[in-house]
Amino acid sequence: MQTAEIMKITALYARLSADDELKGESNSISNQKQILREYALSNGFTNCKYYIDDGFSGTTFDRPDFSKWVDDVEKDLIGTVIVKDLSRFGR
Repeated sequence: MQTAEIMKITALYARLSADDELKGESNSISNQKQILREYALSNGFTNCKYYIDDGFSGTTFDRPDFSKWVDDVEKDLIGTVIVKDLSRFGR
């Protein structure tokens, strides 16, 4: 178990593009957040932080919260990144 002063963030990343909205509720940000939270809790991941890019295509990595969590990884603040599926990460 990590101590409080060195406890790394568990990044929970969700993304929804305008095209995804046409595919229905299953891809919604709220649905993704619920799936990510439940997975993290049931698998012992703590110190969770959401990184959300709503309205951004997966065909580019030029997304605000994607860039934030990459910066946090480079700063050695993040121990784990969890996404609903790899299409949320990028295409």
